[in-house]
Amino acid sequence: CGLLCNNAVMGKDENQKKKYIGDPTEIALLVAARKAGIQPDEYVRVDEIPFSSERKRMTTIHRKNKELLVFTKGAPEVILEGCSFILEDGKVRRLSKGDKEIIASRNRDLAKDALRVLAFAYKALNQEKKKKENIENDLIFLGLQGMIDAPRRGVKEAIETCKRAGIRVVMITGDNKITAQVVAKEIGIGKNTLEGKDLDGISSQQLRARVKEVDIFARVSPMHKVGILKALQENGHVVAMTGDGVNDAPALKNADIGVSMGIRGTDVAKQTSDMVLLDDNFA
Repeated sequence: CGLLCNNAVMGKDENQKKKYIGDPTEIALLVAARKAGIQPDEYVRVDEIPFSSERKRMTTIHRKNKELLVFTKGAPEVILEGCSFILEDGKVRRLSKGDKEIIASRNRDLAKDALRVLAFAYKALNQEKKKKENIENDLIFLGLQGMIDAPRRGVKEAIETCKRAGIRVVMITGDNKITAQVVAKEIGIGKNTLEGKDLDGISSQQLRARVKEVDIFARVSPMHKVGILKALQENGHVVAMTGDGVNDAPALKNADIGVSMGIRGTDVAKQTSDMVLLDDNFA
């Protein structure tokens, strides 16, 4: 599932050497599948529902012989909500409340180890119902996969330098709350945390008050980022915002200084930003 529901590809660098190209998380999934000897050639992709920060999942449809199969990956809580069954020991059975509690617990354990966790699911798709049914419901849960996205060397020291210079560093991430807190602790950012869902429905005045005390914003959407940014500006701060994806473009555009990544950054992010970090290194 991680290999098929994936847009990373094998390409070549400027020296014509083989190199994986794409999102680092998807590259990690691709490498893991290759190491396991999994070959995707017999599955032909026929459609895709792209990932977005709002959906928190990506879904692809593949044809194998005459059968259509749906594969999806994304935030564990989102994928699990769409699952009605589970694959266990090669057999599909009904997903119980107890199963969901065990999976959620395992997800928390992986997140505590600072792992970025994705969940995977699939199902066979009735061709006649392809356009009628919600293809992301009644899925078969496959499992979780945790990937390390370790902070770069020197980031903690760079944040300390910022603090000494009077610069406040705030983490805004799509990762879940537990993972964000563990990573923040490693690099010396505070621990006060707020999730994107907690920002929904609060007034501008309330948001301006919250951003004064919150160090970590987790599971946020692009619009949440813009709201946080504007609240900080309204509190009198000059705000520099970093980002690498298309979804970061609105925040990069509205920041006093928008900083995109040179390696991981998309063209949209680079064009929207004021500055490009060529080596993607905060330090």
